[in-house]
Amino acid sequence: MRTLFYTIKQSFIQFGRNFNMSIISIFAITCMMMILSLFFILAINVNAAAETVKGEYDSIELFLLDETSEEDAQVMIDDMKKQEGVADAYYKTKDEAMAEFKERWGENGYLLDSLEDNPLPNSVVIQIADLEKADALAERASSYEGVEDVKYYKGTVDKLLRATRFIQISAVIIMIFLIIVSIIIVSNTIKLTVFNRSDEISIMKYVGATNWFIRGPFLVEGIIIGVISAAIAVGVTAFAYDKLVDAVGDQVYSMLSMPMVPGDFLIYNFAWIFVALGVAVGSCGSIISMRRFLNA
Repeated sequence: MRTLFYTIKQSFIQFGRNFNMSIISIFAITCMMMILSLFFILAINVNAAAETVKGEYDSIELFLLDETSEEDAQVMIDDMKKQEGVADAYYKTKDEAMAEFKERWGENGYLLDSLEDNPLPNSVVIQIADLEKADALAERASSYEGVEDVKYYKGTVDKLLRATRFIQISAVIIMIFLIIVSIIIVSNTIKLTVFNRSDEISIMKYVGATNWFIRGPFLVEGIIIGVISAAIAVGVTAFAYDKLVDAVGDQVYSMLSMPMVPGDFLIYNFAWIFVALGVAVGSCGSIISMRRFLNA
C-alpha cells in the first residue's frame, strides 16, 4: 500500500515538474481524440442512416395514377400476395401518406396544411419477406397498368453501404496513424522526466529498487496524461454534438426522414472508448520510453 501511494504521489510530482511538456502532450492527444470523434460520429450516423433505409428496403411502394381506382389496386394486391417472397400488401390512401409526411416533419408539419390540394398519390405497399426476391418483385410490380412510379431503395442502400465501408476503413487508417503519433508524444514527455531523474534512478537501482518500483511513477504519469486528454475530448465533443443536434437535427429528419443518433447514447459510449484509448496511449508511451532509456 505504501508503494502504491508513493507511485501515485511521485507521478503527480513528475507531472508538475514537467508541466509545460505535459500540457503539450495533453493538447496533442486531445486534438487526436477530437479528430477521431468526427470520424466516429460520421460513421455511426451513416450506419444509422443505412439501417433506416434497410428498414424501408423491405418494402416496395407502387405510386398509382389518379385514375387508378381502389378496386384496381386491390387486384394488384391480390396478385402480389400470391408471389413468393411477399409477406403482405396493402392499400395506402393519399391522406394516409400525407399524415405520415406530417409526422416525419415533426414541428414543421403544419407547413403542409397550407397546401390547397394533396399532391401525394394513392399507393400500394408491398412488404417483402425475402430480399433476394425483391428485384423480381419490383420488376413485376412496375408492369401493372395504372402504376405511375415504383419506389424501391436497393440502389440507395447499396450506395450507403459502400459509403459506410469507405468511412469505416478511412477512420481505422487515420485512427492508427494518430494513435502512433500520440504514443510518440507521450514517450517524448516521459523521456524528459527520465533524463531529469537519471541520477536518482541510478541511486535507486544501486540500493536495490525493483524495476517495477522505478517504472510505476512513469507509467501512472502517462496514464494521467491520457485520462485528462480523454476527459477534455469527451467534454468538448459532447458540447459540440449537442449543439449540432439542436441546430440541424430536426432539419435532417425533415429532409431525409432519418434522425441523428441521440447525443446521450453517443457520448456515453465515447466516454468509455476515449478513456480506454487514453489509458492505452499513455501506458504505451511510458513503456516505450522506459524500455529505451531506463534499460529496466
